[in-house]
Amino acid sequence: MVKTRFAPSPTGYLHIGGARTALFSWAFARKHGGKFVLRIEDTDLERSTQQSVQAILDGMAWLGLDYDEGPYYQMQRLSRYQEVAERLLSQGLAYRCYASKEELDTLREQQRLAGLKPRYDGRWRDSRQTPPAGVTPVVRFKTPREGYAVFDDLVKGKISVANHELDDLVLLRSDGTPTYNFGVVLDDLDMGITHVIRGDDHVNNTPRQINILKALGVTIPQYAHVPMILGADGERLSKRHGAVSVMHYRDQGYLPEALINYLARLGWSHGDEEIFSQEQLVEWFDLAAINRSPAKFNPEKLTWLNQHYLKVANDIQLAELVTPFLLERKYSLPGEENLLRIVNLLKERVNTVEELADASAYFFQAIEAPEALRTQYFTAEIRPVLAYLIDRLAQIEWKRQTIHQEIKQTVSFHKLKFPNLAMPLRVMVTGAAHTPAIDAVLELIGKEETLRRLRDQLNTFPQ
Repeated sequence: MVKTRFAPSPTGYLHIGGARTALFSWAFARKHGGKFVLRIEDTDLERSTQQSVQAILDGMAWLGLDYDEGPYYQMQRLSRYQEVAERLLSQGLAYRCYASKEELDTLREQQRLAGLKPRYDGRWRDSRQTPPAGVTPVVRFKTPREGYAVFDDLVKGKISVANHELDDLVLLRSDGTPTYNFGVVLDDLDMGITHVIRGDDHVNNTPRQINILKALGVTIPQYAHVPMILGADGERLSKRHGAVSVMHYRDQGYLPEALINYLARLGWSHGDEEIFSQEQLVEWFDLAAINRSPAKFNPEKLTWLNQHYLKVANDIQLAELVTPFLLERKYSLPGEENLLRIVNLLKERVNTVEELADASAYFFQAIEAPEALRTQYFTAEIRPVLAYLIDRLAQIEWKRQTIHQEIKQTVSFHKLKFPNLAMPLRVMVTGAAHTPAIDAVLELIGKEETLRRLRDQLNTFPQ
């Protein structure tokens, strides 16, 4: 059975790159009817925080990336790492190293000055020295000196690294916690991971991990290293490119469906398909279709996708999503029916749920029009026409159809073109020149509030 995992370190939020790795691992497991595991690699005691753990869990939940097992925590498995390290020591496949930090710093500096690649020189590998008093050793792996670590990467193809290029990596730190390369090997082994899908910044770790797995005499999983994501300028993705927490996108009013769709297309494709559901992604997903070149993050493309998903979203869902944004702006919410109608009117005109809240402002409060619009549309010539319309609107039943009829009748009576009246009317009531159909807008604002705004604004017109 296929089994994949996502194994973030809780040293920050769930970012775009991590979310894409999680998505690919999740999609591959779902595609093959397998299992998807969430594991928290929390052995970096100085940087790991519970807040970051929660941010990862929240991000996964918002994206809809459900996991079948976990979350597992490495810090709850320390005895397992220590047990296996002792076994490797007893088999002569690992050794205790008493080199101090100062010794290792000196070694690296000497190698640097000599133009050599900094690496541990194996000084305690077969040493018969008496261990120095008061020093707690680390445990190092005896990396084979001969042969190659070879694997067929499911994205990059065959990769071979000579073992003499690798030094003896630390398995256990002096405090008993595992290093990344040791912890991940035992976690993947114990959890039955068959396919390791991760960023290609881990390619150099894989030969080391394969050597440990060989020493343990166990089956080696298959590896797929996904190329990194770059900014549009070709530089490594950072906050200035939009590489922020996935929850930031939620807070900015993006829909999880849009972000999932966008992340899936970052380095993977299915023909020319641009828009597809999570179900289609699972059906189509194939590691062979992952591009070997880095993907480029394009915020405009993400926004375009989000606009599409907003247009086709259920109005009830959007009303629920926009409500916190409206409350944050201290708007008094209309009844459920009116809120649904507002959402339906505006959703095709905005890119995010936050923009939806901003665009709906004139339904909840009077907005002062910019001076340029007032100068353009608030003229002495149109003033009597508007006064005539206000009188007629005050007498009708407040429904969109009758509002439209009165505007149309006023235009006809005064021998005007429809925009000559509709534009100043729109600016007076909404403060904006571009809104949905003005009769629909007036109906939702309500009769009393519409007349109040019109009369207030009419008093500012030149005589």
